[in-house]
Amino acid sequence: MNRLFCFGLGFTSKALIRQLEPARWQFAGSCRTPASAISAAGAGIDPYVFNGEIPMEDAREALDKTTHLLISIPPDENGDRVLRHHMAHVAVQGQSLKWIGYLSTIGVYGDHGGGWIDEDTPVNPVSARGEARVVAENQWLEFGVKTGLPVHIFRLPGIYGPGRNALQSLKKGKARCIIKQNQVFNRIYVDDLARVLEASMQRPHPGRIYNVVDDEPAPPQDVTAFAARLMGIEPPPPVLLEEADLAPMARSFYEECKRVRNQRIKNELGVTLACPDYRAGIQALYTGSM
Repeated sequence: MNRLFCFGLGFTSKALIRQLEPARWQFAGSCRTPASAISAAGAGIDPYVFNGEIPMEDAREALDKTTHLLISIPPDENGDRVLRHHMAHVAVQGQSLKWIGYLSTIGVYGDHGGGWIDEDTPVNPVSARGEARVVAENQWLEFGVKTGLPVHIFRLPGIYGPGRNALQSLKKGKARCIIKQNQVFNRIYVDDLARVLEASMQRPHPGRIYNVVDDEPAPPQDVTAFAARLMGIEPPPPVLLEEADLAPMARSFYEECKRVRNQRIKNELGVTLACPDYRAGIQALYTGSM
């Protein structure tokens, strides 16, 4: 029996749990609050409370017999929170740990003016968030080298799926068409991300880095317009970035523009994306086929 422990039972972790066969897996993970722990327990997940600020209680028990470890908790300015509080607890698992996955961001590459990049492109973050991710990635990779544990890094774009997509934003009246000339973003459907993680679990390659993105970087306004056409409504009026009233974090995403290649997840992990572009993903969500 395999045991998956997820530091951070969020959107991606829950998708991965749904992807795995319950008869062959036990699931556990950390939640930020006792209330969310109660919800996780109701879903058949063994929950532990960890807010990233203080060590998790019963950490040795929580991680005991863990075979696969997923980390999706964002770092702070001092680096990775899991390693800060629980490095020894992870290390002591030794050979029982078959796979460790750290979820990072393509933000570590910084801005490339819309040019194509891949995993061999040097990191060059332009934001404090990106810099913190580089620190955390290096901490995990160094930990893997020192302990011999199989650490893998997954660099992610914006993640969408059920309950988190342009269709929902339009229904809630929160969608916007922010225009910046030549701006494009990669995305990934959450179930495709879960498939990549499962494929890596089946084919561990310690120290490897993967870009988990779709095939088609596209302007954000195109995604909103496509979703609006499916719904038979008019998209929100276009607003130039310079005139948009955006929160600093939302605005910061427009400081970077790049097109990210994903050949490594296909060639090494044998993954075929069910939603290789935003149209396939939004269409699937609209029809309920995924």
